[in-house]
Amino acid sequence: MHIDCRSFSTLFAMFTECVLIESYYLMSFLPLSQNDMKKRGWDLLDVILVSGDAYVDHPSFGPAVIGRVLEKKGFRVGIIAQPDWKSSKDFMQLGKPRLFFGITAGNMDSMVSNYTAHKKPRKEDDYAPGGKAGQRPDRATIVYANRIREAFGDVPIVIGGIEASLRRFAHYDWWDNTVRRSILLDSRADILVYGMGETQVIEIAERLSMKRNLDGIRGTVVISPLKPDLTSEISNFKSPPQAETVEIPSYEEVREDTNKFNEAFKVIYLNQDPFQGSVIAQKHGNRFVIQYPPPFPLASHELDEVYELPFMKACHPSYDKDGGVPGFETVKFSLISHRGCPGQCSFCSLSMHQGRIVQSRSAESLVREARLLTDRKDFRGTINDIGGPTANLYKARCSLWQDRGACRDKSCLTPVRCKNLRLGYKESINTYKEIMKIPGVKHLFIESGIRYDLLIEKDTDEYLEHICRHHISGQMKVAPEHAVDHVLKIMNKPLFHRYEEFAARFKEINKKIRKDQYLVHYFISSHPGATLEDTLQLSLALIKKRVYPEQIQDFMPLPLTISGAMYYTGKHPLTGETVPVSKAFQERKMHRALIQYRYPKNRSLVMEALKILKKEDLAGTFLRHWQK
Repeated sequence: MHIDCRSFSTLFAMFTECVLIESYYLMSFLPLSQNDMKKRGWDLLDVILVSGDAYVDHPSFGPAVIGRVLEKKGFRVGIIAQPDWKSSKDFMQLGKPRLFFGITAGNMDSMVSNYTAHKKPRKEDDYAPGGKAGQRPDRATIVYANRIREAFGDVPIVIGGIEASLRRFAHYDWWDNTVRRSILLDSRADILVYGMGETQVIEIAERLSMKRNLDGIRGTVVISPLKPDLTSEISNFKSPPQAETVEIPSYEEVREDTNKFNEAFKVIYLNQDPFQGSVIAQKHGNRFVIQYPPPFPLASHELDEVYELPFMKACHPSYDKDGGVPGFETVKFSLISHRGCPGQCSFCSLSMHQGRIVQSRSAESLVREARLLTDRKDFRGTINDIGGPTANLYKARCSLWQDRGACRDKSCLTPVRCKNLRLGYKESINTYKEIMKIPGVKHLFIESGIRYDLLIEKDTDEYLEHICRHHISGQMKVAPEHAVDHVLKIMNKPLFHRYEEFAARFKEINKKIRKDQYLVHYFISSHPGATLEDTLQLSLALIKKRVYPEQIQDFMPLPLTISGAMYYTGKHPLTGETVPVSKAFQERKMHRALIQYRYPKNRSLVMEALKILKKEDLAGTFLRHWQK
């Protein structure tokens, strides 16, 4: 058989080029420019993701996860990070995608990123290069989508991320102090992805590839001129393939009537479950916003696959000149062990975004990722964190979750932990030990918040002692939030005596292991239900315990949270109970000052609060601290 040498060399050259392109494809950032596309041999992208954050290729950043998930399925993906929104020019830099533009405001709602709890512009942005503020517009999802419409007309647009997720229905917007309509309408997008979007974006991309419609995809919201039938077909990722349809009060109704607002909220809240959730329809003018039930939770091996995708685990090199991205530094050497939280804290959006069902990675996957960290030249032996929304809920499970989902009529953790919820403390300890065996790992710390009420019973001693011995770097983060029980009930947090029990056990165990370690406390000021008198009682409790809070969160009413609904309506949306709300700016400042009583700068505000409450006789209690 005759072989032409020139043909052979040509084939070899072509093979080598393919290998180089494939190597670049597997070991590089997703394209940010036309030049990046050429290096991969691409002249057209399937999907372009637009983000309000800088591009960090790490699983803590949503666009990186969605981009890598699509990439694994064979789609060509590019990213436009923090574009200049004042014109459509930046949105055209990668051309028009074959399938769709995907838009996210970033890891946070853009209004939370841009403004403080007192509605003042923030001076820094942790998700921008160099921490420089002002790199994203207000209501970034809407602005980006409308710029893309200007540039490309009828190209399909998919919106997602926390901003879109929590604004998917008519919602109260604190910054405008009004009820706004669904962000899907204002953005003029084709479909909204809520929650963690891996399964949704794959199905969207596959359907658009086959030129099929986007109706019925779990975890999505669409606009329709017609209300869906009583039963609607939905994506049959598992089962069931159909769900009932429930119509909630319209945008016009909830805008005018706070009782209708809470009626709608309650239905939305109670249907945030993949097993029992209904299709929800809300009329906006002559159209309907239609939400399909959430996707089923990912199995452990599926979650492993997501977090073990070929992330660069770095900021894009173009940010080096700015000193990188501050938000990346806190997660650079951290491991995400699970997602989802059954806590249902009233002020938290997690149950409406990630869901109540805990989804945990396998220990083997976490060990593999830890080994990869040790291969990095900049790794110095310390893994800063291993955790998720709540660190000690790794491997938590309920026998009902797999087939029935989370219970509608009771909470998993309050007033006490449900007997059906099993904690994964033994698995956690074994996982920590396996990671510590890896050559090069000197320390494995837990920096994520810890649910202290799950560390009170005697059968949790082994776990608490283990993490105090090996995985706490002098301080443990806990969130009592308040000290007055009726306020804690409104927050759906454990009562204060349970915090006191834990604090005593923490002190006892650290005495046993001869370590000098402390609790870092998180409190919320001005939460609905907390009067000025309640906050004074909190302040006196902290003085008695010699606790000097530094971590204070001024309450901010976020869309699609129970606390946000209480702030707007003055009533608890699930019970109808009337709830006092502090809205005046000066009163909110007094709440914070009472909690941070030790700061001399707060003296005038504390004295003003005492005068309003006719408790001037307590001035001496505070004076002692100001004189120190």
